[in-house]
Amino acid sequence: MTYYPDYLKTYPNMNTSSPLHISLNRLYHGFRPHRHDFLEFSYVVDGRGSESINDMRHQMLPGTFTFVLPYQVHELFTEPGSTLVLYNCMFSMDLLMEPGQEEGLLDLIDRNTMPSFAQLDGQDNERMRCLIEDMFNEYKGQEPWRRTMLQVKLKEILIGFDRYRRKTAPTLTVANPASKTNASVWPIIHYIHSHYQDDLALSDLAVRFSLSVSRISEVIKQTTGQTFVHFLHDLRLRHACSLLVSTEMSVAEIALEVGYGSYKTFSRIFREIKGVVPKDYRKMKLGI
Repeated sequence: MTYYPDYLKTYPNMNTSSPLHISLNRLYHGFRPHRHDFLEFSYVVDGRGSESINDMRHQMLPGTFTFVLPYQVHELFTEPGSTLVLYNCMFSMDLLMEPGQEEGLLDLIDRNTMPSFAQLDGQDNERMRCLIEDMFNEYKGQEPWRRTMLQVKLKEILIGFDRYRRKTAPTLTVANPASKTNASVWPIIHYIHSHYQDDLALSDLAVRFSLSVSRISEVIKQTTGQTFVHFLHDLRLRHACSLLVSTEMSVAEIALEVGYGSYKTFSRIFREIKGVVPKDYRKMKLGI
């Protein structure tokens, strides 16, 4: 029997200028297998269970911090008689990109040499708990500089996790060494996320990464579950949706901003994927 996990494509605030959402959840029976094209971290507050990421399973206890990368299939399990209480934070890869730099904090992502989780304890765990609680409270509030503070706190949390796992990595289970495909595709995914606004073609990627066009196409499909063209459209339209609801830019300006050479092409593709034309999407989201 062939098994297909859910592909989750959205979260609150995803199509806004601040693509980040954090919530405190109670899982009585785990959560079904799924994947998504955004980043996610979780932090266990109470209860016991486990999590499987690309068929590598680890225990989840109070103090377990997990960093799930885009397109990884993951599933949560709650131990019988227990309730797994944990924070979940979902956010766009764009938030890890430093202005003027191609990768920035994306260096945090290393599938083949670093574990995807850490079991924090003592002062390290207390510090992480306080950081995440502060972020959660900031998210629920409406204080000035809220968006900036959330991004600062996100980076502090992820850097704290990365420092801890580097320090303790020898005692943890390392990510699946069989996933060598990801080692070659990940820089390609980074590059597409950074340059989707350009006139980008598979042939350009093939030259840049010294792979054939067919191989580039294959590894993108294997990793994202989408063809290169659909992957590119998803990234461009997500940016477009954010601009439609957060700016007063015209639709023609937005089309050029996100990488489409013409208004007609942008409007046609937007309608095919979203079901409405850009102007109607803006009116619907803004309640006009």
